[in-house]
Amino acid sequence: MIAALALLLAAQGAPAGQSDATAAQVPVAPPAGQAPEASPATTTPPPAAAPAAPADLAALTRVRLTTQAGEILVGVDTKAAPVTAANFLRYVDQHKLDGIGFYRAVKVADGYGLAQFGTRNDPKRTLPAIKHEPTTLTRLSHRDGTLSMAMAAPGTAAGDFFITVGDLSSMDATPDNPGFAAFGRVIEGMDVVRRILAAPTSPTLGEGVMKGQMLAPVITITAARRVD
Repeated sequence: MIAALALLLAAQGAPAGQSDATAAQVPVAPPAGQAPEASPATTTPPPAAAPAAPADLAALTRVRLTTQAGEILVGVDTKAAPVTAANFLRYVDQHKLDGIGFYRAVKVADGYGLAQFGTRNDPKRTLPAIKHEPTTLTRLSHRDGTLSMAMAAPGTAAGDFFITVGDLSSMDATPDNPGFAAFGRVIEGMDVVRRILAAPTSPTLGEGVMKGQMLAPVITITAARRVD
């Protein structure tokens, strides 16, 4: 079995000129089948509900992320996660993701991990934080290719996102842990996401558990656009 790892997911990396130590953090749960780390958050989500069947692709709002590593087509579930999905689409429609990048690759275990991207607290790009939509309400789950929100605690998620590689459903909410807010999934381009996860990281950038997880160089998203 894969050994459990105590890893942290930063809500956002620090922008240029700021220390990564300023980034709020929460535990990342290990792959499915392993005991998740306890969350420090005090908000208790509703009792867990069985995950819903995957949404029909036609019901998802499609967004194409054009990156230096290739294109990723994601589907945003505005019905299951209306608040979180609308937040992401605001960033897309206001072109606030153009020029930002995938800046962090968290390798949880062989074949498991996540690639993180976002505004990294840039005040010119970051919109106000949104309320937390736990998976106990949305009935979404962190499976291979899930698009989700990074956060420090419920109510702090704003402009940083991640895509999971492998089944990380232990990142879903439970009665004792708010989990993370899944709101979409990759439709095409998981090969690109896996390349990003495997991309070189700096041995010196990042602080604490983030050291060794910061991509060097950052993989730029040149454009994020809705696809009709």
